[in-house]
Amino acid sequence: MSQAKVEKYKEQKANRKQTMKKEKVQRIVRNSIASVVVIAALGWVGYSGVTSIIDSIPREEVKVDYNAISNYESALNGTDTTK
Repeated sequence: MSQAKVEKYKEQKANRKQTMKKEKVQRIVRNSIASVVVIAALGWVGYSGVTSIIDSIPREEVKVDYNAISNYESALNGTDTTK
């Protein structure tokens, strides 16, 4: 081995703990960010799917007959229009 290679190896060996800690922190941060992105994407897909299913459910239309209320109000006012 040349002297330059020996010096490089010694330097790498001396800084190995720091380098490993740095790589470990970077790996944790990278995995955390990836997890957050995946969870957000899955949440968005799930929410969109549920809302599209709920929106596609047919709803019954109800018609309200207000004649009884109108007749009652008319009776209270004394102007009965049903006669």
